[in-house]
Amino acid sequence: MIRDARPDDLPALRSVFERASLSNAGDRSALAAHPEALEFSWPAAPSARCRVAVDVLDAPVVGFATTTEAYGVVELLDLFVDPDRMRRGVARSLVDDVVAWARANSARRIGVDGNPHARGFYEAVGFVVEGEVSTEFGPGLRLLIL
Repeated sequence: MIRDARPDDLPALRSVFERASLSNAGDRSALAAHPEALEFSWPAAPSARCRVAVDVLDAPVVGFATTTEAYGVVELLDLFVDPDRMRRGVARSLVDDVVAWARANSARRIGVDGNPHARGFYEAVGFVVEGEVSTEFGPGLRLLIL
């Protein structure tokens, strides 16, 4: 089940964010050198949305996606799943939710700056690689759903 995040979800969002970030062996050393990057904060943009995946209503958060929207472009800022729940369709469901919302709100496209290790996932859910981007921790991919 996917629902809007609530203020009382923040501790769970922070936990999922940190655990999921550290679950990627390729990112651990950079994150260890920059522990401040493991602190999730709610996006400040007025258009920010945060949707959470739960097993049933009022169950613990197992994943979440945050987005912003401006000028017909939805930006996927965060997509994180609890490591114990990875590879079970949670992230796909969250992306499907973002896509449905974007289409219902006449967005022209959805973009994300993704980690290269996640390329296969993003392509499997409909994103196409537009190019490379530079991130704080190295090269990334710019991906779009048009």
